[in-house]
Amino acid sequence: MKLRYFIMLIVLASIGSIVYGFTIKADSHKEADRYIGMGTVGLFLIAMPLFLIKESKGKKMKDYMLTKENIDKMKMKDRKKPENQ
Repeated sequence: MKLRYFIMLIVLASIGSIVYGFTIKADSHKEADRYIGMGTVGLFLIAMPLFLIKESKGKKMKDYMLTKENIDKMKMKDRKKPENQ
């Protein structure tokens, strides 16, 4: 199974759990909080890290860090831009 479909499954299940929790909140408060909490955990502690790992595969983290070399590159880029932009 592809990771993309697995992440989508987790996201949909989490959103479904949150929606279900809000719909049963009037009847059973503790159980509703449990569904809402599990949906939130699924989104932010499972689906989001998996998505970030999948999307960052093959990218160099050094390119996104604020190092002296990257600061110098940004300064050179600013100097080359025309003033009327």
